[in-house]
Amino acid sequence: YGHVVINVEPNDPGKGYHFENKIVGGVIPKEYIPSVDKGMQEAIKNGIIAGYPIEDIRVELVFGSYHDVDSSEMAFKMAGIFAFKDAMQKASPILLEPIMKVEVSTPDEYQGELMGDLNRRRGQIQGMESRGKVCVIDAFVPLENMFGYSTDMRSLSSGRADYSMTPSHFEQVPQNLVQGIVDTNAREPIRS
Repeated sequence: YGHVVINVEPNDPGKGYHFENKIVGGVIPKEYIPSVDKGMQEAIKNGIIAGYPIEDIRVELVFGSYHDVDSSEMAFKMAGIFAFKDAMQKASPILLEPIMKVEVSTPDEYQGELMGDLNRRRGQIQGMESRGKVCVIDAFVPLENMFGYSTDMRSLSSGRADYSMTPSHFEQVPQNLVQGIVDTNAREPIRS
């Protein structure tokens, strides 16, 4: 037997997981608190959307109960897992994707085709700059859509364009794509 009540809220970006024990009065014995924390960490690692881990979250253990005979560390670990999953379902979590900063250098005559290709890849054009006869296009593009870009870019520019790509930030996956990601991950075996 294990019973826990938790509060879950987003943590500051980049701060990771933070667990805080706010139990007072011994409603859960101290020896079971680390088990609750371990259960939460396991649930965070496995996530609730397509098996992706959860990032930047604060959890407060605020209440619970135990039984003198039937409580165990495993029971409280499982209580932590179930409480966390239940709380996350109610919190309406979002799926994030990595966004890359892409800079494409191309002769002016290929600028339109390359901008169109970046737009088809869900890219957001940030600006263009002319440097002599070369046009430099700056864009943010989801990493998922950059696979195969080098080949396509060279085909569109007759091999005369070049690009660089660096990680920039994370953004929410558009809702119309989330179900496809969930369905794809449901069909693929999970490897650890």
